[in-house]
Amino acid sequence: MRLLIAEDDKLHRTFLESLARNTFAELDELTLTSDGEGAIEAFRSAEYDCVLLDLQMPKVTGVDVAKAIWAKAPATKILFWSNYTEEAYIRGITKIVPEAAVYGYILKSAPDEQLKLALQGVFIAEQCVIDREVRSVQQRAGNRLSGLSELEFEALVDLCLGLTDKAMAARRNVSLRGAQSRLQSLYQKLGLDKDDIPSGAWGASFNSRTRAISLALTQGILNAEALRREEEKLEAWISLSSK
Repeated sequence: MRLLIAEDDKLHRTFLESLARNTFAELDELTLTSDGEGAIEAFRSAEYDCVLLDLQMPKVTGVDVAKAIWAKAPATKILFWSNYTEEAYIRGITKIVPEAAVYGYILKSAPDEQLKLALQGVFIAEQCVIDREVRSVQQRAGNRLSGLSELEFEALVDLCLGLTDKAMAARRNVSLRGAQSRLQSLYQKLGLDKDDIPSGAWGASFNSRTRAISLALTQGILNAEALRREEEKLEAWISLSSK
């Protein structure tokens, strides 16, 4: 087995190295990296059949590392190790997993024995091992009736970034009516189109745009870190559009 571990925290990195050596009797090679760029460079230099990735690392995220690795070697088995269960992260991984790929997602809060079993399940038994809490998020996101479609999710991201309807249309290359239709569909999924939403003498209790942002954060669909990454993408788009 050739194993690559990418984890930016030194204590966690040392722990993972020790656990890996105690879990696998035969390791032909074990390489440790402290950030995403290092992980990609290490994989380019010498391909590994197994990769253990922290999801949130400086410079390059675990999702981007996995995307680069799977683009070069789709059969690589990857286990994500993370603190995050927000839908934005789960969607990011789901979108890049190659067909028939073996991967896992285990939380850092899991007991050591559970992590050990996940390592064995993904890297030895070649089974997908997904934490129960993460699986529930996947199921919610994949539910056509209650989960957000990719277009609705994009509309939510743009709304949280503060874009106007016209800016959303320009960014997503759709008509103004198309952008507004996506927003209405988003509000419907979030339950903001219901007739039983409370109101008072002042009129409607909620502004749909700001209420959608609140629900996105409280329901874990997005978080501050995910929005920071989306902000970087937005800035790149604005830079290109202004040329």
